Amino acid sequence: MHQNNFTPIDLKTWPRAQVFYYYTHMAPTTYTVNVSLDVSVLRKTLKEKGLKFFPAYLYLVTKAISKQPDLRVSNQEGVLGRWDVLTPAYPQFHADDKTTSLLWTEYCNDFKTFYKHYIEDTERYGDSHGVLSAKGVPPASAYIISCIPWFTFNSFSLHNHGIKDYYVPSLESGAFYEQEGKLRMPLSITVHHATTDGYDLKIFFEELQNTMDAPEAWLGA
Repeated sequence: MHQNNFTPIDLKTWPRAQVFYYYTHMAPTTYTVNVSLDVSVLRKTLKEKGLKFFPAYLYLVTKAISKQPDLRVSNQEGVLGRWDVLTPAYPQFHADDKTTSLLWTEYCNDFKTFYKHYIEDTERYGDSHGVLSAKGVPPASAYIISCIPWFTFNSFSLHNHGIKDYYVPSLESGAFYEQEGKLRMPLSITVHHATTDGYDLKIFFEELQNTMDAPEAWLGA
């Protein structure tokens, strides 16, 4: 596995230093943005290749986050810094008792490798019950990414009830729906205003949609 480094941020030179202080000490603020993404091309291509959608969703979101430095800001033992990449932590639904367990798969920039590891993780740990799967506690670089496959939504808001020093994004998607001949998917992202502004999300959503529209660029032969 690629070593995932945590690099401290120099607050004296960080352009967001004052903004970070304001939104952590004076007006602590998190917010949620909901969008609708066109998954027509991605869904069709994955079905043709016999590939699952959910691991592709995990991969593409994590890939888009990897290109946005301030979406990877974290506080580790009182030190503010950035991870090279984040690690997707996602729920496994248990049909027998309708509960979920949190599982995680380390990100790899090569989709085929990530997909293989996702399949291995879900096959090995997918049936283990409890808040955490048998794979154990996610690494410090983890972020939460989930899906509600049973219904679609116009708005979804996540409330962390005052968890401090948590700056990585949390994401939730919903069931596909058709609109004007396109297959669409709702996506909700909750971020901390100390590290993430609207412009950052604009870049993130554009990157995510672009990779969904051009799967041949990362799927490989």
